[in-house]
This record gives sequence, C-alpha cells and structure tokens, in this order.
Amino acid sequence: MADELELRMSSEADQEWIRRLRHEVYARELGQHAPNAAGLLTDDLDGSNVYIVAVRRGEPAGFISVTPPWAGRYSIDRHLRRDGRPALREDGLFEIRILAVDPGQRGEMIGRLLMYAALRWVEGHGGRSIVALGRVELLPMYLELGLASTGTAVRSGAVDFQLLTGDVADLTGRTLRRHGPLLRDLERTVRWRLEVAFLPGDESCAHGGASIEALGRGFDTLDANRDVVPADVLDAWFPPAPGAVAALTRGLDWIARTSPPVRADGLVEEIARRRGLPGDAVAVGAGSSDLIFRAFRGWLDASSRVLLVDPCYGEYAHVVERVVGCRADRFPVRRSEGWRIDPERLERALRKRYDLVVIVNPNNPTGVHLDTARLRKVLENAPDGTRFWIDETYAGYVGAGETLEPYAAEAGNAVVCTSLSKMYALSGLRAAYLTAPPPIVEDVLRWTPPWAVSLPAQIAAVNALRDPAYYTARWAQTAVLRGELAAALAEADENLRVSESVANFVLLTLPRGGPTASRLVDRCRRQGVFLRDLTPMSPAFEGRTVRIAVRDAAANARVAIAVAEALRVPPGEA
Repeated sequence: MADELELRMSSEADQEWIRRLRHEVYARELGQHAPNAAGLLTDDLDGSNVYIVAVRRGEPAGFISVTPPWAGRYSIDRHLRRDGRPALREDGLFEIRILAVDPGQRGEMIGRLLMYAALRWVEGHGGRSIVALGRVELLPMYLELGLASTGTAVRSGAVDFQLLTGDVADLTGRTLRRHGPLLRDLERTVRWRLEVAFLPGDESCAHGGASIEALGRGFDTLDANRDVVPADVLDAWFPPAPGAVAALTRGLDWIARTSPPVRADGLVEEIARRRGLPGDAVAVGAGSSDLIFRAFRGWLDASSRVLLVDPCYGEYAHVVERVVGCRADRFPVRRSEGWRIDPERLERALRKRYDLVVIVNPNNPTGVHLDTARLRKVLENAPDGTRFWIDETYAGYVGAGETLEPYAAEAGNAVVCTSLSKMYALSGLRAAYLTAPPPIVEDVLRWTPPWAVSLPAQIAAVNALRDPAYYTARWAQTAVLRGELAAALAEADENLRVSESVANFVLLTLPRGGPTASRLVDRCRRQGVFLRDLTPMSPAFEGRTVRIAVRDAAANARVAIAVAEALRVPPGEA
C-alpha cells in the first residue's frame, strides 16, 4: 500500500473530488448532512481550511482538513462556547476538522497517515495544541494517537462526536515512541509532498544556519562561502574590529594551543569597565545560548511557571519546555499591532505570577523594540518573586543608553543577557555576558565549567570592546543597508509586505494565496541565497513570513533579485 500512496497539500484541481467524497461520507453514509442533488458538500469554512490529500496510483484515497488559528474561527464554535474552556482559548490552537477516506480503501492505514500528516503540518507551523470533534466510532483510533477526550459530547445531524484535545509536542513524542520503526519504514515508501519533513528533526532547537551547512560538514569547501548569501542567520555582515583581527592573526599558532584564563577575568573586567558595571555583577559565557542553558536549568524545574513572548527567539521555548520540562504560557504579539509589546497588557498578564518572564528587546524575530524606560516601569511594578530575563542581543542597533544593565546590576528581579557574537561580528568565536546582582551571578558561576570561553574569543572580545567607534559606524551603516534592502524587496512585488526591524534584518510577508514562506525559501536557496522561514517559530507568522538578514550591498542586491525571480515562478511549479 505505502509505496503507491502520495500525501500532499491539495490543489484547486482536488476541490471537486474532496467535496464529492465529503458528501458521500458525511451526507449519504453518516447522515450528518442532508444529501443534495449536486452530490457535493461544502460550507463557509472551506476557504479557511487547509486540506491534505492522500492519492493512490493517481486516484483520490482520502483527505483531512486543518483549520489554522489565523482563520479566526473554528467549526467547534458552532456547537459549544469556548469560554470557560482554557484548552480551547490558547493562541496557536489548530482544529483537525474533517477526515474522510474512500470507502473502498479503508483499513489500509490511510486514515492514520492522514492524521499523522495533519499533526506534522500543525507542528511545522508552530502549533502547540489541537482540538478535534472525533466521531464516536473512530474514538479508539484518536485515543491511540494520543488525543484525549474532554468528556464533552456533540451531536450533529445523525452523528455523535467527542470533543478531543491534544498537546502537539506530546502527540509527536507519543507517536514516535510507539510507531518510530514503522514510520521510518514508511518514510522510504510513502511519497511525502508536504512542506514539512516526514519525521521530526532532533531534539535541539531549530536555528538558521543552512547556509553554513551547505558548505559541507567536513569544512573542505569553505571557500565556496563567496558563492552563498547567508541571509538566514543574523551574523554581522562586516568583519570584527581591526584590533581584534590583528590580535588573533599575529599569534594564532600560540593562541590555538594555549589554554584560556579559567574564569575569563580579563574579559569580565573589560566588560565592566566599558559598561560602567561592578565586576561582580557580570558573568560571561560562550554565547547567549550557553548562558541560557546554564541559568535556566539552575532556576527552573518542572513546576515552574514561565511567560514567553510569542513569537520570540526559539531557544527559550526549547530550554523551558524540552530541556527543563516545564510549561510556558505565551504573551502574544500580533502582526495587526505591528508586533508591539503593549506594556499595559503585559502588566495585566503578570498578575498570574510567574517565576520567570523572558523578554527579547529588541525582539527577534519581529525586530520591534520596547522603550527601555517603559519596560523598566513594568519590571518595577511586577509582583514580588517574578524574575525577568531581558535579552538585549541587538540593543546596540537601537542606540546608546537603551539598556537595562544598570538596573539589573542592582534591582534583584532582572537579569540582562547581552551577546557579543552578533553585534561585534564574533559569532564564530562565541562570547556573551549577563548582568545581575552579585548573588545571582555567583549562582550562575556555580554552574559554569572552567574555560567556558575560549582564548580566541576572550582576546577578540576584549579588543572589540576597546573600539566602540568602529562598531558605532558599522551599526549606522547597517541601518542604511537595511533601508536599501527593504526598498529593493518592496519593488519585487507590489503585494509583498516588507517591514524593517530596528536591528540587522527585515521581515517579508507574502500575500495569502501565493507561494508559502517555505516554497520561497526553497526557490531562493537554489540560487545560493539563504533566507529564514519563520513558519515553525509561531502560528502568528501564518506560514508566509520570511526573515532576511542584512548583508553588504552586493549580497543584498542578489537577495532582491532571487526573491523577485522566485515569485515569478508559475503556480504549481516547484
């Protein structure tokens, strides 16, 4: 069966047979709807639904539909109120709506594969929870897949349903544990045509970086980087300060074989001096992710309550939910509001009392900055016992003084994390620091292994910090390049929406009905231009938002040309 089965997104050509099969199953067979002379069944949600179809030897075998949160409504709203049902009010809720298999092809796993395909599509679009009205006679299949019955019964026509819910990560984990070997066998035989992988990736957080991976795992073809535009990662487009480069190159053979200072005291002292901070209020790490992993594992456990802005840098959800194992609430920011964090709404959300609140400012990947003075008031008014982690990786692009580091050094309820990797063109070396009161710093240092920051990173970071004029000029030049890139992209297609960030990237939002973000990224990649599909990060991106890092003028021109050409590909072509 499997080697003859294709699973893909539906096309316009599939709509008639989908409606005909739906009529055959739900009207004639089950009696949920009255049969009609046309033999086609449709409703007002069809335009909002996403259909995944199964085709066997070119003939329709079945389909499943998903209603995404950006549709604005669900079919369950016709039967019950979501008020008072927290599981049905979450941002990022997807509804698995209609499952139909051709009567002549039942019993051959098609229904289960369609359910699995829907789960993978939801997960690939940042979904965290799903809801479904499952037919009572199919309840064993739904329960086996990991969905849970809420005990709520719904009757529609002659059909009885149970209201089912499920956590996407839990469902994926359960499916892989129970059916991993079978799925790996099916991966080789099922023709999988969805824009999400058949099997999930590893348990690490998904990042950009396909551009460097394209150069080969063995680092044998690094010279090919000249042919690639790595706009999928937010590495600096400019080189490190001349003093940093000179310090590394003149003693590289000795630096490579020499152990670094154990606690990076010289780097700590330089940071403290340049930032006007007490030395005992600073702890360093090999990039911000190093600090996130160490600090969060020391502060949180499975019972902790965490609030994350959604969308934000994916490492936070990964560490909180997959590494530590606690559940995070989301504070949604919305495209319709310019991705802005509303301070008043945030203060109301904090009344629920969280152990940790994470705010990336400026936010990545939305690129919006919340005025530091206003954010400080939120922190000052927060309930006792709430600790804030403020990620200021891109704060340098906003301007001098836009930092909460002095506040964090004294206040007791905030930690500021500052990466030196992106802003100072040291991504390959990995260097970052956090600012907090000495007792918190001491606690982080307990979890810090010796030699956490390499000698090349320490040397380069110290010399970079000593040349603020160089970086101030480069950051200003980045803003000019960003504006030019945004203008060039806007000319590629009048239906595109281009949003400048305050940092070193722009957001490109594709129109509904056109190519998806995944398809655009794939088409550009074939031209050596690598962009970041934001779809997996959050449902807020609706599968149609791409983040593009600022590069130099020539590379930015290549990006604009690649995007324009990718958008000219006729519908239906890869």
